[in-house]
Amino acid sequence: MTVSKLSTELLDQLLSDYKKPEDLIGENGLLKQLTKALVERALEAEMEHHLGHARH
Repeated sequence: MTVSKLSTELLDQLLSDYKKPEDLIGENGLLKQLTKALVERALEAEMEHHLGHARH
């Protein structure tokens, strides 16, 4: 599997509200939000594969 580079525009959009380090690595920071979204997406894909159909 090949992962393409994130676009500059996407990174700019994600970091648009960045003001201090906590915005990135804090309890509700961007890193935690991205990690959660990626894990949920991966788990959903695994369940679809395991069940043989999409959710709902």
